[in-house]
Amino acid sequence: MGQVHVLEHPLIQHKLTIMRSKDTPTKEFRELVQEVAMLMAYEITRDLPLAPIAIETPVAPTVAKVIHGKTLAIVPVLRAGLGMADGILQLIPNAKVGHVGLYRDPETLEPVEYYCKLPQQMDLREVIVVDPMLATGGSASAAIEAVKRRGSTSVKLMCLVSAPDGIARVQRDHPDVDIYVASIDERLNDHGYIVPGLGDAGDRLYGTK
Repeated sequence: MGQVHVLEHPLIQHKLTIMRSKDTPTKEFRELVQEVAMLMAYEITRDLPLAPIAIETPVAPTVAKVIHGKTLAIVPVLRAGLGMADGILQLIPNAKVGHVGLYRDPETLEPVEYYCKLPQQMDLREVIVVDPMLATGGSASAAIEAVKRRGSTSVKLMCLVSAPDGIARVQRDHPDVDIYVASIDERLNDHGYIVPGLGDAGDRLYGTK
C-alpha cells in the first residue's frame, strides 16, 4: 500500500493557513500555491538517487554528487494543478511537463478525460501528478490512470489539501502510489467541497467564480 505523507513543515503550514483565509486575494493566493508546491517538492524528491561525478572547483578537483537515474515529469491536472506545477518548475526547471484534462460527467459524476499530452518515454520517468485538492479522489485517480496507461510505472501524487474520502479512493485504485499532502482535513460537505478546505482552488487561482 502506498504511503500517505503529511508535510508539516512550519513554512508549509503557515502559508497554507494564509491560503485558507477567504480574505486572501487572487494574486497572493497564486503566489502562495507556487511557494507551497516548491516547498513540498523538497520533500517529494527526498529519495531521488545520487551518483558521484568528478568536477573541478576554482580551488581543486573533487568528487561531488548529482541526481542519477530516472528524470522527472510533472503532470498537473487541468486547470488548478497548473499553479502548483509553476512552483515545482522554479525548483526543478529541467523537469518535463505533461497535462491531463478532466471534466465530470453530469449524470454519472465520474471524471472523463478530454485531454492528455505527456512527454515521451514516460516509462523512464519519475512522475509527480499534481492537483491542489484531493476531495472525492475521482479526478486524481483518473489522472493517475491516464499516465499509467501511457507507460508510467513510478507515480506520486502531490496535493495541498485532502479529505479522507479522496485518500481512500486513491489508495483503493492505486495502492502503489505514495500521496503527499499538506493537510488531511475533516470531511466533504454535501457539495463535495473539503471542510474546512480553502474553497475552489481553480477559482481562487484565476479569479473566476
